[in-house]
Formats: sequence, C-alpha cells, structure tokens
Amino acid sequence: MEAKNISRIALGAFLITAGIGHLTFARKEFQAQVPEWVPLDKDDTVVYSGIAEIALGTAVIVTPKKYRKTMGKIVAGFFAAVLPGNIAQYKNRRDSFGLNTDNQRFARLFMQAPLIAWALKSTDE
Repeated sequence: MEAKNISRIALGAFLITAGIGHLTFARKEFQAQVPEWVPLDKDDTVVYSGIAEIALGTAVIVTPKKYRKTMGKIVAGFFAAVLPGNIAQYKNRRDSFGLNTDNQRFARLFMQAPLIAWALKSTDE
C-alpha cells in the first residue's frame, strides 16, 4: 500500500477515534474546550462535533480518489474550525487531556497546523 494511502487511512482512524472519544470516554475533557460564546449546550456541542468527526473520518477513508482532495480540504477546514476551542482552553486555563499548565495548553495551539497539513497532504492525489 502506498504511503499516502496509509497516511489517509490513519487520518480517518484518528478522526473516528476522536469522534468516539467525544461520545464516550473523553466527553468531559472535550466539554472543557467548548468556548463560552458557543450558543449550544457544551455537551450538545461535543456530541455534534463527535458525530462530525466520525463522519469525516469515515469519508476520508472511503471517498473515491477523484474526490479525496476536496475531502482533505473539508477536513482541514474542520481542524481550523476547532482551533477556537483550543484557544479558549488556553485563555481560560481549563485543564483537560493532561494539559494542566499554561505552557502545555499554549503548545497545544500549534498542533492544529500539522493536523491541517496531514489532511491536505494525505488526500492530495
């Protein structure tokens, strides 16, 4: 199997796992990242984003080759869209996922760029 396909499938699995985490074992952790300005209940926001991640992860894996680049852009957009949650976690000093210091929460902000790059590169046919 080609390295790009392995990377794309790994991205899909990552998203599906994160989505399952939103719905089950990491639900409270994800609630800590929902900014106060989001007009929905924190738990509802986490559930909806978890469903979206499962759907996106599945789509990344099964999308036909001719649509993968578009799918990668959609996933990259999703990763960009959740950045405000990471900023809120840092700004409001909310502990979750083992990020219990300002330095750790600040470093987390820089993880979105590699995720966006992963989405774009692994789907660029």
